[in-house]
Amino acid sequence: MRHVWQHRGQVPVAFAESVSLDQHRKAADYTLAKGRVSLLNLALEGGLLLLFTLGGGLQWLQDRASGLIDSPIWQGVLLLLGLMFISSAAELPLALYRQFRIEARFGFNRQTLAGFSLDLIKQVLLGLAIGIPLILLTLWLMARMGGNWWLWVWLTWMAFNLLALAVYPTFIAPIFNTFTPLQDANLRSRIERLLDRAGFRSSGVFVMDGSKRSSHSNAYFTGLGQAKRIVFFDTLLGQLDPDQTEAVLAHELGHYKRRHVVKRIVLMFVFSLVLLLALAWLKDAAWFYSGLNVADRTDATALALFFLVLPVFLFPVMPLMSSYSRRHEFQADAFAAEHSRPEHLVSALVKMYRDNASTLTPDPIHSVFYDSHPQAAERIARLQAMVV
Repeated sequence: MRHVWQHRGQVPVAFAESVSLDQHRKAADYTLAKGRVSLLNLALEGGLLLLFTLGGGLQWLQDRASGLIDSPIWQGVLLLLGLMFISSAAELPLALYRQFRIEARFGFNRQTLAGFSLDLIKQVLLGLAIGIPLILLTLWLMARMGGNWWLWVWLTWMAFNLLALAVYPTFIAPIFNTFTPLQDANLRSRIERLLDRAGFRSSGVFVMDGSKRSSHSNAYFTGLGQAKRIVFFDTLLGQLDPDQTEAVLAHELGHYKRRHVVKRIVLMFVFSLVLLLALAWLKDAAWFYSGLNVADRTDATALALFFLVLPVFLFPVMPLMSSYSRRHEFQADAFAAEHSRPEHLVSALVKMYRDNASTLTPDPIHSVFYDSHPQAAERIARLQAMVV
């Protein structure tokens, strides 16, 4: 935040002709406002972590669940659902403040309180519909599969994620947004030619009504196999011209053609296997429970403790994961430069940085840990070097 503030008064040279000083200051102020809320959120998460562990909150939840039902598995379900409910309820005020104060202050919010509430209800119902069976199955496997339970849970987790990727575009995403086939015949024709050049087959090109919640813009492709589809936010199509839209799509296709999605899925599966092996070791260690102020050594308390403390110990890994993601973004940019014109992607990115109030001067150390995309100046410089 200090770095962004110190560079608030001058537009970086690379953007001097395309971003005004007022727009640059707006992006800095927006970043600082979000940063202040992030600090509050960090304090809240830290407080909840201490409350549930050393403060005895998790044991209190376990005692309440034991008093309500006799089945150990259903006690575990109640424990984990209670943990998630308390955490989500505690974070809700900050989510409301972020949406209706910060986003509204900077002109991005298009969400109503009724719409926010409806989204929340849908998220809760969907989470219960998916989460309860998944928790039940996980706890059953942990109780019934002996010393190899971790392998069965891992196989279940892999199957669940692959199924979710396959059904998300057609069954889950439409619960929250409306997706309509792209109507612009000229743009659709350009996109189809690009898809042919890139050797990409999908179930269609769709426009999502992102404008009902925010004026922020984006584009992505989702799904697996025959369910793959390309999605543009309606706000993005309103911001970019056809050349720029084609370049942005070429970037998204680059992720697919460079097998970034597959690589990330494989990495996630390997990482989850390692974590489950760690959990299998900790689950039988008495010090793991006593050190975190939990008396009852159950499968559910082991799961809860593990996922509560995991982010603390994964923090040193964040620079590696962020660097891996930024490398993929550079590769997707290079693919886009091959299948469209790099200057079109440059102009599209600059417009998106400007219209979304993305800071052009992030702190380098902060970026190493948290930024999944390269810094704007570095990304633009690489693309400009590709212009023939």
